[in-house]
Amino acid sequence: MKIANAQLWVHDQNAALDFYVNKIGFEVRQDITMAELGDFRWLTVGPVGQPEIAITLMAVPGEPVMAEQTREQVLELTGQGFAGTVFLTTEDVDADYAQLTARGVEFVEKPEDRPYGRDCGFRDPSGNHLRLTQLFPMG
Repeated sequence: MKIANAQLWVHDQNAALDFYVNKIGFEVRQDITMAELGDFRWLTVGPVGQPEIAITLMAVPGEPVMAEQTREQVLELTGQGFAGTVFLTTEDVDADYAQLTARGVEFVEKPEDRPYGRDCGFRDPSGNHLRLTQLFPMG
């Protein structure tokens, strides 16, 4: 078994797509709208050069999939950053931090050394956390 996709709830698939492609630099893997399923949109993105895994940017559904009260709770928790985290690694966290900041990514934590590496954090337009880490050599 292998991991193919991980899912993040997003408030607006178009805003999420713009963020992940134009600000983070990911590529679109699939963008399929299925009319027969009420215009359900399957939208996935992933890092260039890592085709074996993608992040599904999933709109929070309403009835009949999810009760309205549950939908509102998911939207609220996502907006507060409690619905998921994506952990990214890089060879140069400070250079990527500068590049992403120049593209308009707002970081909630600047790069700093931790026991495992140099690490920083930012959030997507829906509130999901993303961590960017340059791992220290183990040994």
